Amino acid sequence: MLNFTGKTVMITGASRGIGLALAHAFAKQGANLALCATREEALKAVAAELASTGVKIYTQVVNISNAQDCESFVENAVKEFGQLDVLVNNAGITKDNLTVRMSEDDWNAVIDVNLKGTFLMSKAALKVMFKKRSGNIVNISSVVGQMGNPGQANYVASKAGLIGLTKTWAKEFGSRNVRVNAVAPGFVQTAMTDSLPEQVKEQALQSIPLKRFASAQDIANAVLFLASDQAAYITGQVLAVNGGLYI
Repeated sequence: MLNFTGKTVMITGASRGIGLALAHAFAKQGANLALCATREEALKAVAAELASTGVKIYTQVVNISNAQDCESFVENAVKEFGQLDVLVNNAGITKDNLTVRMSEDDWNAVIDVNLKGTFLMSKAALKVMFKKRSGNIVNISSVVGQMGNPGQANYVASKAGLIGLTKTWAKEFGSRNVRVNAVAPGFVQTAMTDSLPEQVKEQALQSIPLKRFASAQDIANAVLFLASDQAAYITGQVLAVNGGLYI
């Protein structure tokens, strides 16, 4: 049985999709939550959804590609809860296009949020984790970071970069008892995939041995495991949650 009672879990991009599922999953296991996103109204809605769980919740609007925003979020969360045990770097954006048509602005925007943002938020959190000599970071990568995908050069580069960061950080931070792992989801049933044409969804399903998209809860379950004491001797790993899409 997983139990995060008394622990503080920080989740970026927590207002929808996988981030929202993560917030619910950790709350169900008793964790205090520090949640950030880019829209205040959305964060208020999440806090209202989670109110019945009885856990403590702190929310803040954060631009994770800004170092000061990240530092402020960590400092305020620690003031609120007194500690930081788990960071889930979930926030991410897409701006898809073929490479020859992709603008430099679209390249920079995706790298800034998905890769640089993970670096900045983790760097801020590590000040607390190193002092405590304990901590856990889970990065949300993607199956496309492992296998590539046409029309997503910026997104794929960012998600592949997260895998590289995960392995490097596991080696850098292990002596401080900070574990770092990644989850690489495949197709996840969210508002974004719901809007895809039926033909596209059917083609995708044909490539998945389990013949279904993941639920956001499927991804949350993997993150909970890696963040838990049951995974206490696991670091530097990429847990593929893709239904067999990439083996």
